[in-house]
Amino acid sequence: MKKTQLIMLLLLSAIFIQSCKKDASTTASTTSDKILSANINGVAWNPDTVSAAITYNAITKTKSFTVSGIATQQQISINIALPNSTSDNTFPLATYKVDSTSRVVLKYFTQNTQGGFDQIGVVEPGSGSVIISAIDTDKKLITGTYSFTSKQVNRDNLGNIISINVQQILLGSFTNLPYSFLSQ
Repeated sequence: MKKTQLIMLLLLSAIFIQSCKKDASTTASTTSDKILSANINGVAWNPDTVSAAITYNAITKTKSFTVSGIATQQQISINIALPNSTSDNTFPLATYKVDSTSRVVLKYFTQNTQGGFDQIGVVEPGSGSVIISAIDTDKKLITGTYSFTSKQVNRDNLGNIISINVQQILLGSFTNLPYSFLSQ
């Protein structure tokens, strides 16, 4: 009788331990899959296709950080350009705000009927920012947050405003986002 109880106890322990292992691995893979995300007009958005690069242009001595993500017929693109830069795969940890220059450009697109993407509105100065909080130049991984509001003003033939279309891209993040480095 004691032998049967011992076997049952070992079997139940093995089942319990195995089920705990499955829960832990599921949680880890779910967390690590979100390298780029945002909340678009109140709806969570996680792209299927993501690309990121730091590019150095030797002629203009400008370094650019670009990110693009596409999912559910929506696309977000980020571009930060730094003049007077050096040719390496680093990028300064800082807050980059949309201003009257074209150094920080944030765009929101939706898919058109031909399969391409149309930009929806523009991000005006003061209506968006990107914070780069960490970069691992050895592994080429970059982490940060972003948010912006894209506004499209629709006018009639006389130039009168007939509607304003506002898209809010909030709580955006990129976590350990792999990037390539190109020097041209």
